Amino acid sequence: MSKDQYILAIETSCDETAVAIVKNERELVTNVVASQIESHKRFGGVVPEIASRHHIEQMTITLEEALEESGLGLDEIDAIAVTEGPGLVGALLVGVNAAKSLAFAKQKPLVGVHHIAGHIYANRLEKEFEFPLLALVVSGGHTELVLMREHGSFEIIGETRDDAAGEAYDKVARTLKLPYPGGPHIDRLAGEGEESIDFPRSWLEKDSYDFSFSGLKSSVINTLHNAKQKGQELKDEDVAASFQASVVDVLSTKAVRAAEEYGVKQMIVAGGVAANSGLRQALEEKFAAVDTELLIPPIHLCTDNAAMIAAAGAVAFNQGHRAGWDLNANPGLDLEMYGERKK
Repeated sequence: MSKDQYILAIETSCDETAVAIVKNERELVTNVVASQIESHKRFGGVVPEIASRHHIEQMTITLEEALEESGLGLDEIDAIAVTEGPGLVGALLVGVNAAKSLAFAKQKPLVGVHHIAGHIYANRLEKEFEFPLLALVVSGGHTELVLMREHGSFEIIGETRDDAAGEAYDKVARTLKLPYPGGPHIDRLAGEGEESIDFPRSWLEKDSYDFSFSGLKSSVINTLHNAKQKGQELKDEDVAASFQASVVDVLSTKAVRAAEEYGVKQMIVAGGVAANSGLRQALEEKFAAVDTELLIPPIHLCTDNAAMIAAAGAVAFNQGHRAGWDLNANPGLDLEMYGERKK
């Protein structure tokens, strides 16, 4: 690049209003996130209508804060990237329309970004990619193994057949009457408990890289209900430790097996559940024994943020991808189809 390139990105797929600026594809300039956790906590989960209203309230504030922190003006921005999907349609619409308004007002190129592609590219802000690579995507709505042979190319070799790992965490947490979001609380309790309950591990077919956590979730809930009916007391810490051990065992084992079969140079971990200490430890231990580099982003890049959207958007922009003024929220956007879109 003859001059520095700045990509501003907006992320509003769920319950975080985020704006970030990335320089030359890999250098994070600023990353501002306005969380809505306190507003949704009383309901035990994200309420779409409330999320959308908060995005409207926070969008301008977050944008102004990001620009102020960066010391840049909108005229210095080379392109506007935005999450177009998947996610909550009302929440996505706020971000998409804000990005379109900025791009139109300043006559800047507009780039639509897939939310999961963003989670994957968060790792590139820490370390350059080496292809081929595999990404283990683990979040509230997604559990996937994604093969990448080059930038912008995504092949899903395994995905969840029912509950995503993060969804199972949240449902088990609600059964244990833990606050929202449940994942971090399960992780904390697991560190204090013992794996004393033999919960099932769903391996599916011999060669499958798909995942299934519905049976595990049901087993945990049934175990708790049966114990209550019998007047038995189970320690929350032991339930959490046993549940997490099952999830982590399946995820880490399949990740290592896939890395060896596909001969990848790197295994990237992405998504909110990548912040889970049990998963991080298990992956680090297992990948220490194989010839594949493991990349796990720092905690602040695991959960939803706009830096990851800027990182993915910068690559798409430099590959020539442009969105038209008809860009719309796409809550069911497919990752493989997104990667195959023409310029």
